[in-house]
Amino acid sequence: MPPSSVPTIASEFALDPDDAERLANLTGPFDAHLRLLELRNGVEIANRGNIFRISGDDASVARTEKLLRQLWDDAGAELLSSPAIHLRLAEAEATHPPADDISPQDVVIKVKRGTVRGRGANQAKYLHAIATHDINFGVGPAGTGKTFLAVAMAVEALNQSRVQRLILVRPAVEAGEKLGFLPGDLSQKVDPYLRPLYDALYEMLGVEKVLKLLEKNVIEIAPLAYMRGRTLNDAFVILDEAQNTSIEQMKMFLTRIGFGSTAVVTGDMTQIDLPKHQKSGLKDAIEVLRGVDGISFTFFESRDVVRHALVARIVNAYDARDAQDAQTGPA
Repeated sequence: MPPSSVPTIASEFALDPDDAERLANLTGPFDAHLRLLELRNGVEIANRGNIFRISGDDASVARTEKLLRQLWDDAGAELLSSPAIHLRLAEAEATHPPADDISPQDVVIKVKRGTVRGRGANQAKYLHAIATHDINFGVGPAGTGKTFLAVAMAVEALNQSRVQRLILVRPAVEAGEKLGFLPGDLSQKVDPYLRPLYDALYEMLGVEKVLKLLEKNVIEIAPLAYMRGRTLNDAFVILDEAQNTSIEQMKMFLTRIGFGSTAVVTGDMTQIDLPKHQKSGLKDAIEVLRGVDGISFTFFESRDVVRHALVARIVNAYDARDAQDAQTGPA
């Protein structure tokens, strides 16, 4: 919803000529194109046939109406797709960047178990960022919902046919242990590293449906090393445990993103399992990409933890010890 501190106006107009086929092309399947415009511009769009009504702040309404009229012209000559809408939005935002005071909309995700929504301001901001940006970073301690919410958004995007497949990725780095040789085929070797992603999917979709989608390659779960050389179009891609990527791996992953795709990168900078001399690709990406248009960063803290109350206290205790070590040196 538009922020209450900004005056809300409404603009009503007709897109002529009245053409049902052209209208369906403009709005997209299940009005997906209109929902994307709403989220990116912070407005509400309603229509009855070719009569449209846009509500929001003055600048956002004017920008959205202009874009809708341009898209209406395009809809008469070409088939509009999600990548095409993304490109038009990117062009419009390059000319007229969206206002910083657009407040996050309350994103509600419908999954098998019911509905999922952000708990607290930071999770709401995270969900809104994923809905409105092509590349997103969620950084913070364990238990803040970074991966769970990203998987929920991915499942909803798949259910609504906004993407054609889900690709869930993790670096295969051992957490302080040397597991040695693992028997079995590739899937059996990497599955232990990817188990948290399976657990989230099972909760969202149910075990049987997940297994069917895995068989059809609609859902793909893979180690990060297998992303090299690929271009991922019309996909929702999640890179989990990104603190354990190298700088080269992170750059490789981020440059795989194609048209109509959304990427979410999650990680916890306090749980890096790389060799001590190696810089985390997540830390490097935060330094290099902060401020780059089209990329969002959400930073979670211990107060955002939604697991057992002791988890937040544990995180705080370790943070306090690390802060003390930074000042006085390790004991």
